[in-house]
Amino acid sequence: MPHFGTAGIRGDVTETVTPAFALAVGRAVGFEAVDRGIETVVLGRDGRLTGPTLAAALTAGLTSAGVEVRRAGQLPTPALAFASRDRLGVMLTASHNPPHDNGIKLFADGIEFDGSEERRIEERLDADPGPADWDRWAGSRSTAPLEAFRDELAAFVRDQGLDLTGLQVTVDCGNGMAALAAPQLLTSLDAAVTTLNANVDGRFPARASKPTAESLADLRAFVAGGPADLGFGFDGDADRIVVVDANGQVVHEDTVLAILAEHYTRTVDAAEPVVLTTPNASSRIDERVTAAGGSTSRVALGYLAEGLKDARSAGTTVAFAAEPWKHIHPTLGGWIDAVASAAVLGGLVVDAGGLDPLRAPVTERPYLKGEVECPDRRKADAMTTLETSLPERFPAAESSQDHGVRLVFPDRSWILVRPSGTEPCIRVYVESDEATELLSAATAVIEQAV
Repeated sequence: MPHFGTAGIRGDVTETVTPAFALAVGRAVGFEAVDRGIETVVLGRDGRLTGPTLAAALTAGLTSAGVEVRRAGQLPTPALAFASRDRLGVMLTASHNPPHDNGIKLFADGIEFDGSEERRIEERLDADPGPADWDRWAGSRSTAPLEAFRDELAAFVRDQGLDLTGLQVTVDCGNGMAALAAPQLLTSLDAAVTTLNANVDGRFPARASKPTAESLADLRAFVAGGPADLGFGFDGDADRIVVVDANGQVVHEDTVLAILAEHYTRTVDAAEPVVLTTPNASSRIDERVTAAGGSTSRVALGYLAEGLKDARSAGTTVAFAAEPWKHIHPTLGGWIDAVASAAVLGGLVVDAGGLDPLRAPVTERPYLKGEVECPDRRKADAMTTLETSLPERFPAAESSQDHGVRLVFPDRSWILVRPSGTEPCIRVYVESDEATELLSAATAVIEQAV
């Protein structure tokens, strides 16, 4: 039975991610560790109220399989990933989901489990062999990797020659895990930091955990009305970031991605650096990476870590890997890290004399998203139809079907149509100077197919 989505396991704690289920997952992960010859697993959690109970259940499962648990307590997901280097890691978080949800993310040596690793865990869950012999049960003890994580990020930023002195920044932690890392890191790099919602509260009372233009209304107003150069908004576990400019406007996520991608492409020590991104990411990224002397490659949405592993196995130097709002800094590690993104972007803003000089070379065409309702049972047939009907409707575009149906026009405008992995709909993305017209035309074709 499949349990993993594109970002681990998530669900309601009374129906899906229950204590009994967490116990079983812990045991499955424990036996996976034993089979790999790994003796310890590090376990962390975000600030959700259900975290301690689920952590206790996971600890029981892990130790009853014969591995020692290092209890890291509350910390950001990237800090847990950092602590999982040379071992396995388990993070209890539902990221930006509502408070009644929780979830489980698995890491090996600083990188999220890939599809084959997740399938092995699911096979173990289905087999459910029970605990190991009593004399193989292990124990647990606490560990505190957070300070080392912040120190490593600070050194990573300084090693790039970046300095945040003089930067005034407002950080909206959203009552989440960013409160334990982002303000402290930015302050240690000599930025002047103001925080909003920096108390950890798993009810997320200040705003929805998912950072959006709407949920960050207070941050945007605060930045627009004050001296801040930038604002950063984080999700519940600090692996997703939204950037706000000095006028209180959200900077498009693909513009942020393009700025960071260009920076890493120019600075990485490689003759042919590659930036990994996803099919729904803007062509502005390709333009800036090409200008910096690199190239881009696209992987399926939600599979950045898997794409990074594959690229490294093939001997490819990956300068940067990112999908909108979520960034992997390969020379730091293989995990998604919004805290690192904030520090690096802040340093680039100081170095450039402001955000505007960084944005100026980036072509910001209109970018629109839409969706058409489609029952899960109809998605496969609808996508098969669209592989033919969309190219017929847009004959001037070059079509590919690697990750849905992607149409690229001679002027680098594009359309992407793909089935949602989490909702009963087919999603459509459009970037073009005529985005409204293209979105309408593509939506009409999709409606006929579903």
